[in-house]
Amino acid sequence: MTWPADTLAVALVALALDALIGWPDGLYRRIGHPVTWLGQLIAVLDRRWNQGAGRVWRGVAASVVVIVAAAVPALLLARWLTPLPFGPVLLGVLAWPLVASRSLHDHVAAVAAPLARGDMAGARAAAAMIVGRDLDDRPEPIARAALESLSENASDGVVAPLFWAAVAGLPGIAAYKAINTLDSMIGHLNARHGAFGRFAARLDDLVNLPASRLTGLLIAAAAGSRRALRVIRADARRHRSPNAGWPEGAMAGALDVRLSGPRSYGGVTTDEPWLNPAARDPGPQDLLRGLRIYRRAVAGAGLLMALLWLAV
Repeated sequence: MTWPADTLAVALVALALDALIGWPDGLYRRIGHPVTWLGQLIAVLDRRWNQGAGRVWRGVAASVVVIVAAAVPALLLARWLTPLPFGPVLLGVLAWPLVASRSLHDHVAAVAAPLARGDMAGARAAAAMIVGRDLDDRPEPIARAALESLSENASDGVVAPLFWAAVAGLPGIAAYKAINTLDSMIGHLNARHGAFGRFAARLDDLVNLPASRLTGLLIAAAAGSRRALRVIRADARRHRSPNAGWPEGAMAGALDVRLSGPRSYGGVTTDEPWLNPAARDPGPQDLLRGLRIYRRAVAGAGLLMALLWLAV
């Protein structure tokens, strides 16, 4: 096989393994996970370099170190393994833990199940594992938070890694996960990371741009919803994030609910605009419907890559 067929094979194998078995708990207990390894490196650099003058440039240097630490070994492995029989398959196995389709589904399903049976305390505890906002025991804010996390992370955790794997194989997905992990740890507009994490946050916005648009279209197609496309067109640009408005807007339109909007962190309310503002608040059944749409969207991503692989 030759590029891009081999990189598409890497992405397909990674998605298939993740969808089938995820990242087993036993494996995690024994060796951890590549994202936790990156997180440990980022934490060390944050402690040592995020101080004194020149924090913006120190943050740039820290980001480069982390990206290089992820991408260079992946590039060497790709050069060694690609010429071998079934080399792209072996690279897909190495890329497998960098796709999070099953983990995302399971975390959101852990919110949906107690929410559907009226166990608000259980639903709120499960939601606290995936969102950082303040939640009470009302079902609507919990369902809304879980749907927003499902939609946004469908892009960041599934479609974007697959996109960069399809473009650049194992080095592409490894570099993307390094950037995304940097953003999740230091890309915050707060006193500690506003300068140090600025470069990481902007870079994450850039690399997520194509996948966020694709995710919105996949969600709309999975739901068979023209309204999803209308909400994207009308409201996606209103979101505080340059990318999250696409998948969240698509999900809001597909379910005909409103998403985003005001929320509270540590007792401080942020007044964010609504997506699909004239619609109702989501409830427990909408979260279950959202999970079904998500599963079809991930299957659609796999089908699209398979068709491209056959075409090349």
